[in-house]
Amino acid sequence: MKAVGVRFLFRLFHALYYKVMVKENSEKWLTGPQVDGPNNFNTEEPNEDPTYISWLEKHPCAISSFNRMTSAVKGKQVVVFLDYDGTLSPIVNDPDRAFMSDPMRSAVREVARLFPTAIISGRSRDKVYEFVKLDEVYYAGSHGMDIMGPPVVLHLKSYDGKYQTNTIDDKGNETTLYQPAKEYLPSIKKILKELKRRTCDVPGAFVEDNMFCISVHYRHVLDEDYGTLEEIIGEVVSEYSSSFHLTRGKKVMEIRPSIQWNKGNALLYLLQTLGFSDSANVLPIYIGDDKTDEDAFKVLRVRGEGYPIIVSSVPRETSASHSLRDTSEVLSFLVRLAAWGEDALS
Repeated sequence: MKAVGVRFLFRLFHALYYKVMVKENSEKWLTGPQVDGPNNFNTEEPNEDPTYISWLEKHPCAISSFNRMTSAVKGKQVVVFLDYDGTLSPIVNDPDRAFMSDPMRSAVREVARLFPTAIISGRSRDKVYEFVKLDEVYYAGSHGMDIMGPPVVLHLKSYDGKYQTNTIDDKGNETTLYQPAKEYLPSIKKILKELKRRTCDVPGAFVEDNMFCISVHYRHVLDEDYGTLEEIIGEVVSEYSSSFHLTRGKKVMEIRPSIQWNKGNALLYLLQTLGFSDSANVLPIYIGDDKTDEDAFKVLRVRGEGYPIIVSSVPRETSASHSLRDTSEVLSFLVRLAAWGEDALS
């Protein structure tokens, strides 16, 4: 009875949300509202930049395209993949305060109840779980280098068994850990210690331990100090250049093991462990905003199945087929996907 009540409330929320955000503001769906905080929408005018409008023609809004997208399902299993920062939560000044809103959590929970769902993030897996707090989804942290997925009974020939461990999670459920970079952990800990020591005198610099990668945030670093920070990081990485490399994101530099593994590999691994390695019977949806999500977008493009969706309010070079402007549009899309799934499966 409790579950039925929760579903009824969610459907009621969807109906009201859809009426307000779609029926009364239908002209704004191409660009959508901006998010100022976890629970606040504003009414910023749509982006009328001709370049952005032209870009939207190539990467149409996933909300206005929703009916056309779902018409391609035709009995296939929908599987949902989500980035975290900038997708399920707004980009914030303090990485430790990138909280997910309650409506977003409810939407993800409902989607995961209907379709296999995984969150693939550059954060550590444990940290993402602390933000999301949902047991209904699978988690892949460190850009996919730390996956907690469904239990795998037989060894997957495509993947090295030494990186795979069958275990029991905190809730007593069987699960499988896949960690293709675990042999790099001793070096990662040395690099982490060195970076924290050498960047402590750079005001605003924040070194984040993301298990199999290290993130150095510089959002609060002054322009005149950035060069010093960049030099420090370059020197540290050069000491381990045979095994690690440097990547860049939104106001962040990351040190990662130099292995052939990224979010695209994590997507393929999860599809296989879920039993959907054959692209003919599955329709993956991947939503993300970061450069690292492009690896997953490219995988879906190569497969010729599914929908890679970029979250961006400005034109960007991307392999995504569709777009959502910001986290508020991600919420709208997930709410609509859950309502559609409820009807389709009932």
